[in-house]
Amino acid sequence: MLDIKILGPGCPKCKTTYNNTIEAVKQLGIEANVTKVEDIMEIMKYNVLSTPVLMINEVAKIKGRTADVSEIKQLLSNLVMN
Repeated sequence: MLDIKILGPGCPKCKTTYNNTIEAVKQLGIEANVTKVEDIMEIMKYNVLSTPVLMINEVAKIKGRTADVSEIKQLLSNLVMN
């Protein structure tokens, strides 16, 4: 199962990225644990400067911008297929 985290303080971009991630997982029909990390101290542990950050299995895949559903699906598909 994939471990997906959206790092961000709760801004609109962060919420959109979270919702887009949920939708991408649903459309692909894969199992994934999707969590929002809004605690600043927790986010700082990942050493990121701009949010939102899309983390998949503890690797930052997208930083500082909103990811759309098709882009997230592409990332997830590549991981699931390999």
